[in-house]
Amino acid sequence: MNAEAFQAAVLGWFERHGRKDLPWQLDPTPYGVWVSEIMLQQTQVATVIPYYQRFMQRLPELPTLAAAPLETVLQLWSGLGYYARARNLHRAARIVLEKYAGKLPADMARLAALPGVGRSTAGAILSMGFHRRAAILDGNVRRVLSRFLAIEGRPGDARIGRALWRYSDHFTPAHRVAEYTQAMMDLGATVCRGRRPCCPACPLNAGCRAHATGRTADIPAPRRQKTMPVRKCYMLLIMNGNAEFYLEKRPPTGVWGGLWSFPEYATAEDLRAGCHEKRLADIPLEWLPERRHTFSHFHLDYTPVLARAEADANRVMEANGAVWYPAEGDRAHGLPTPIRRLLEQFAIVNHQPT
Repeated sequence: MNAEAFQAAVLGWFERHGRKDLPWQLDPTPYGVWVSEIMLQQTQVATVIPYYQRFMQRLPELPTLAAAPLETVLQLWSGLGYYARARNLHRAARIVLEKYAGKLPADMARLAALPGVGRSTAGAILSMGFHRRAAILDGNVRRVLSRFLAIEGRPGDARIGRALWRYSDHFTPAHRVAEYTQAMMDLGATVCRGRRPCCPACPLNAGCRAHATGRTADIPAPRRQKTMPVRKCYMLLIMNGNAEFYLEKRPPTGVWGGLWSFPEYATAEDLRAGCHEKRLADIPLEWLPERRHTFSHFHLDYTPVLARAEADANRVMEANGAVWYPAEGDRAHGLPTPIRRLLEQFAIVNHQPT
């Protein structure tokens, strides 16, 4: 199948089955495409949609994003995970405001150099935001091309990656490039899936070498499985007489950088020492069941420990970089998902009849 036939098959399928009503597809702008593509990195479309809508309602243009405090960006991102994406988005917006007068450059090299962007995301912005011919190579496109061409090896390997980029560029059309780009991503997400691909519904099945040889389960080669390390910690949940919880702002970088969290300790002994520092040594502690939160590269097993402080604890414990936060109500600060879930749990408990 030559490039023209490949493009025609993909675009024909998109006309009948492609997604055309996603929020960032309606009156698309380079800024909107950029925000959506960053959110979609390692996150499914259904999860992203409400976050994207809230984000664009609050920060509808690049200059408003650049002018916003990082705290606002993290709050809008709260629960979406991979918070480095939000920090990079904010930092990139300020770079664009300073260097390019607040408008994303329609240039591959300049876009790819922005924090958190890279070559494939830059290609998506150019093709879907500026309607300029540019190839992409996200996970979905890598899978489609690897199977269609029966490319052996892992797509993450440098040699395989270079070959896939050449093929992606070869098949990318000069016209209808925005539709083609969306079609390739949709095809990989909904038909040429990682597990149980729906080959009878694929517009490329007649020329797909992996399908012809019955090797769709083997191509692309799976990633090497690594044993995920486990880290443990204890979280101190200090609740005052107003059912508010004591939260501290985390350092700007690292896990949950810039977000608000319960005080965290490596050992139970460290936690007890922290209670002493916060004048909570005489307060009984309630040890809640251990929970697990999985990051991309490790598991975090954390034990919540509840300390019910006195009603006037606010005066005793007020400090820079700390807040008393209600278990329910407006989410005015950026919260990691485990912290938000714990707060929601206590909000439910407080509403139960006694």
